[in-house]
Amino acid sequence: MKFTTFFIAVLAYQAAIGQSLEQFLSHPISSELAQSQDGALLAWVVNDHGRRNIFVHANGATRQLTSYKEDDGQELSGLLFSEKGDLLVYVRGGATNRRGENPNPASQPEGAEQAIWCVNVSPGSEPFRLASGNSPSLLKGKNQIVFNRGGQLYSIPLEKEVFLEQLFKARGSNGNHQLSPDGTKILFVSDRGDHAFIGVYHINEKKIQWIAPEIGHDGYSVWSPDGKSIAFLRMPGTRIGELPNIIGGVKFSLWVANATTGKATAIWNSPGDDGGFSQNYPSTPLSWSKSNRLLFFSEHEDWNHVYAINPDGSDLRDITPGIGMVESYCYNADQTAIYFDGNREDIDRRHIWMSDVKVGKPVAVTSGEGIEMYPAWVNGALYCFRSTYNTSKTLVRHDAKKNTFESLDLKVGPAFSPKGFVKPEQVIMKAPDGTTVHGQLFVDRNQKGKRPGVVFMHGGPIRQMLLGFHYSEYYINTYAFNQYLASQGYAVLSVNYRDGIGYGRDFRRAKNQGPRGASEYQDVVAAGNYLKTLPEVDASKIGLWGGSYGGYLTAMGLARNPELFKAGVDLHGVHDWAFRAREFSPGGWWGIGEADMALAYTSSPVSDLSKWTAPVLFVHGDDDRNVLFQQTIDLAEQLRDKKVDTEILVLPDEVHGFLRYQSWQQVFDAATDFFNRKLKNK
Repeated sequence: MKFTTFFIAVLAYQAAIGQSLEQFLSHPISSELAQSQDGALLAWVVNDHGRRNIFVHANGATRQLTSYKEDDGQELSGLLFSEKGDLLVYVRGGATNRRGENPNPASQPEGAEQAIWCVNVSPGSEPFRLASGNSPSLLKGKNQIVFNRGGQLYSIPLEKEVFLEQLFKARGSNGNHQLSPDGTKILFVSDRGDHAFIGVYHINEKKIQWIAPEIGHDGYSVWSPDGKSIAFLRMPGTRIGELPNIIGGVKFSLWVANATTGKATAIWNSPGDDGGFSQNYPSTPLSWSKSNRLLFFSEHEDWNHVYAINPDGSDLRDITPGIGMVESYCYNADQTAIYFDGNREDIDRRHIWMSDVKVGKPVAVTSGEGIEMYPAWVNGALYCFRSTYNTSKTLVRHDAKKNTFESLDLKVGPAFSPKGFVKPEQVIMKAPDGTTVHGQLFVDRNQKGKRPGVVFMHGGPIRQMLLGFHYSEYYINTYAFNQYLASQGYAVLSVNYRDGIGYGRDFRRAKNQGPRGASEYQDVVAAGNYLKTLPEVDASKIGLWGGSYGGYLTAMGLARNPELFKAGVDLHGVHDWAFRAREFSPGGWWGIGEADMALAYTSSPVSDLSKWTAPVLFVHGDDDRNVLFQQTIDLAEQLRDKKVDTEILVLPDEVHGFLRYQSWQQVFDAATDFFNRKLKNK
């Protein structure tokens, strides 16, 4: 009876406001673009209410290829056309956790797996399963694929009910495979833990050749266009006691090897510890163009840019110069130029630029209030994913002459309504130590009177929120919720705190961050104080919410500044850095050693709960592979002991980045109800 009364009250409130959560959240999300070798077909994934399906575009028309009907949390990825273009290969399902369990957020009794599937692109065709595994790539001229399973490489024909073949057995975890131009060899990386080798498997001879084996971490290998050479990046091997640190940097060098002899020469060395992020973040850290230029990412001049160099080490150039980072790129047809996306000249958005691989000199291709990302050059036309402040990420074709975009996605269903969205306003503020911090303010100025304020913090921390729908699914949903809160009479400030991307290397690698002093927390306080100055905001009603690293900062706000923050929603936050460093993984991926443990603990919310009085809603999926579920258990139990108003929403079998639409809807319904009760109507 109590639930029925609450549900009726929610419906009545939504009717009064005129906007429901469904109208903000129900936008389909497009991703994973692939093209056939002749460019005649395009394929991509559309997530509509958690139902993930593949769509194809050919002869000017778009149609749905698969027909998965359930919001089951099974991702689709790795799209790959056969050589003839008549078949499409894809991966369904996610990778295993530490216990060997695949994501099963719908708690399906039969369980879940990660498997490679194949479907004929002709209308009416049904997909068929090939094998469990991931990372498929084509074997030239054989109608077969090579794929990865458990760190080993296998091959299988693109046919029903056939047997797979393990290509070879090698120590370590073997992957990042790439077929040679003549189709007779497979280039791969063999990760041995504290070092890694570049290997070449000779298919006909059935032998493995190691390329210039050393003590470092060799990786990101690519073939030259003629198949006679191999380029790769080398980073130092792992020393005794050295711990992985995602916010740090490493030195790296670019090598070119003779594919026949295996002998290699370093053609460029980074001036300092300029690697790590530049290799792990972009999808193409290293490539070798048909025009015989090697392209690689580096931050050695502060911004993550694309550099081009000749294979002999001459003529190094930054071909994406200027203020702003580059996230991805594609080549034009003859690979004499690239199209890249980044925040050049529009720091809180993404646009596409073109640059020559020999001389650089970027030229703007897109601009304005949209966000354009992940360019692809297909048969003389530029395709990309695009969003705006009130439309989510969709696949579009760019008309260069008219500077317009044609959507290839099918029309959005009736539930989604862009009418209630507000244009986020760029905010630039100063933290107490003088650091410049950007944010996006969401205020519906058609609503009169004072309203509560809410600060939102992204996770990562290697992320940047934008002045429109984001390019990643997690932040597409959080952006939609910030918009929904604004429609419900809140003023929301999304803060891009230090440690994030988009503002240069020094900002991302800010001193004393996270477990070494929580310096970024002052940016959250600055955001809260900024909200207090707005005439629309009730300064006595400031809340905050965030996920992952944003959950950590939410807990910090409630623990350290109860006079400012009056309620919080904490999604899968890290609450004890020292515990993470000991139990999640050695060093917690932040390089936290024994000498750092005391500071890591005092930089955590759990170190001092004496001032925490505000109500909190904790949300966590118990199959979280990024933040241990116990982080929430421990802090919630401590707060309950202190009689703090503590509410819990557990999502059984959900992972860190919620995979089901129902999960997001449940979380945002609970968060809205919580903020209404604890902040707005209090």
